Amino acid sequence: MHPEILRELTAQRSRDLQERAHRVQVARTVRRTLRAMQHHTRPDDEIVIPAIPDYVDGSFRTTGDEAVRVPAARRAA
Repeated sequence: MHPEILRELTAQRSRDLQERAHRVQVARTVRRTLRAMQHHTRPDDEIVIPAIPDYVDGSFRTTGDEAVRVPAARRAA
């Protein structure tokens, strides 16, 4: 068989396999979500996201920092 035809057949097979794998992953996610909903638990309750520092030195913003405002742009005279 001609090399170009073989190359195209291989590429098509690869695309088909990737699409099938994606559909399987979506189906698993749906089943997992439905199962979690049946047990009245939310899947995102299991994920813990650590706090990210607001500043380079690793410190966090305090409650007084929220009132800081940026001055408005000045107009040319």
